[in-house]
Amino acid sequence: MTDTAATVRGLWAALSRRDWDAVAPFLADDCIYLDVPYGPTLAARGPADIIARIKIGFEPLSDYRNHDGLLVVDGDDAIYEHSERWEWPTGEVAELPFVTVHRVRDGAITLWKDYWDSATLVNSAPASWMADLAAADTSWVFDATGYV
Repeated sequence: MTDTAATVRGLWAALSRRDWDAVAPFLADDCIYLDVPYGPTLAARGPADIIARIKIGFEPLSDYRNHDGLLVVDGDDAIYEHSERWEWPTGEVAELPFVTVHRVRDGAITLWKDYWDSATLVNSAPASWMADLAAADTSWVFDATGYV
């Protein structure tokens, strides 16, 4: 396995466990995270802000699982086709297909872009979920326009 592949798989294994302390070392200090459906103006930058951003979606869940899939590596770049299962304590479940693009340099991820259908998540989530997101702390927001 290449260093790029090992880094990507290591990140997703830690993320699947929601082990935030294990996620952070996989992210470069200037790593940019972008949920592509929401555009570059709602990106996050750096391990602490990326983790804060991801926790907004994951912390309310009773269970989260990443289902491993195809990983294609070309040097420092990786394309990872996978899926996620989100389960809420109220019984709702979302099955989300993803394609994620990563750039890895010196063993750390410098770019993380998630491509997915936001309607799949919104239509599966509890009715209160969007309101909870709107009320969440957004101090992590980084405008990545021109960076990605």
